[in-house]
Amino acid sequence: MSRLGLPAVGYGVAGLGNLYSAMPEEEWPRCVPAAWDAGIRYFDVAPHYGLGLAEERLGASLAAYPRDEYVVSTKVGRVLEPNPDYEPGQTDIDSLFDVPATRRRVYDYSRDGVLRSIEQSLERMGLDRLDIVLVHDPDDHEREALDGAFPALDELRSQGVIRAYGAGMNQSAMLTRFVERTDLDVVMMAGRYTLLEDGAAHDLLPAAAARGVDVLAAAVFNSGVLATPRIASDARYNYGAVPEELRRRVDAIADIAERHGCTVPQLAAQYPLRASVVSTVVLGAKSAEQVRANAALVDAQIPMAVWDELESAGLVARAL
Repeated sequence: MSRLGLPAVGYGVAGLGNLYSAMPEEEWPRCVPAAWDAGIRYFDVAPHYGLGLAEERLGASLAAYPRDEYVVSTKVGRVLEPNPDYEPGQTDIDSLFDVPATRRRVYDYSRDGVLRSIEQSLERMGLDRLDIVLVHDPDDHEREALDGAFPALDELRSQGVIRAYGAGMNQSAMLTRFVERTDLDVVMMAGRYTLLEDGAAHDLLPAAAARGVDVLAAAVFNSGVLATPRIASDARYNYGAVPEELRRRVDAIADIAERHGCTVPQLAAQYPLRASVVSTVVLGAKSAEQVRANAALVDAQIPMAVWDELESAGLVARAL
C-alpha cells in the first residue's frame, strides 16, 4: 500500500521538454489531456527536462484541471540560470533536449539551491505548491545532498510547503543510503528494478520496506529493449547496444508472453509492481498515443502462469 496514496502509473513528462527531438507544437498540448482521460493523475517533471520547458508545458496543461485532483513531483539539484554564452541557434541537444540553450544548469544541492530551484519550478508551472520534491541525481554530490538538500526539504515538509520529499537516481546503492540516513518519504529508481534487472531487490527494496518508503520505478523498458513485443533493430539497452546474450533472453521472454496472449511491454510495465514496496511505475511518452498505450500496459491482465513460467525458466527473478 502506498504511504503517499500514489496511483499505480504515472506520466514522466521529459518528452514535453523535447527529449531527443522537438515535439510538434500541435502535439504537446494533447499529451496531458490524453493522460487525464486514461485515468493518470500523477505527473513527474524536473527543471533538467528541456531547461525548464517541460515544467512550463506541464503547468500550462494542468491549469485546466482541479489542483486537488492530481499529484506533481519535480526535482532539485540543478538550478537554471541565464546562459551568458548563448548564441542564436545553439541548442541543448548534447544534454539530449532539442531546445534553445538560453539557460544553463548549475549543480547546487545546498539549502539555498533547493529553495531557489523550488521557487523557479513553482513559477514555471504556475502552481502554488508542490506535492513531492526529489533530489535529482546527486551521484557526485552525496555529502552536499545529505548536509544541504535533505535538511532543507525536511524543513519545507514540516512547514507544509511540500507534502513529501525523496530522491531520484539511476542507482540503488546511494538511494539505499538515503533511505537509511534521512527521513525521506519516497525514492524514484530508474532502470534498476526491471524485467531484466533485480539489483535493487538486494538493497533498496528491503530498506524501503523496512522504513515505510514508497518506491517509484522509472525507465522500466531499459532504454527501449523492452518497449516493443519483439526487439526493434535500433533498440538500446541502458543507452547502449543490446548484448547478444540479452537479446536471446528477451526473445525467450517474448516467446512465453506470446503463448499466453500478452506482450513484453506489458510484462515490463507490471513487473516492478509485483514488489509490494513499489507503489508506482512512471512511464514516459512523446505523444498522446504513447500516453494512452502506456496506461493500457498497466491495465492489461497477465495470467499468473506467465510469471510462473518465466521464473521457472530463470528468465525473470521472483518478485519480492
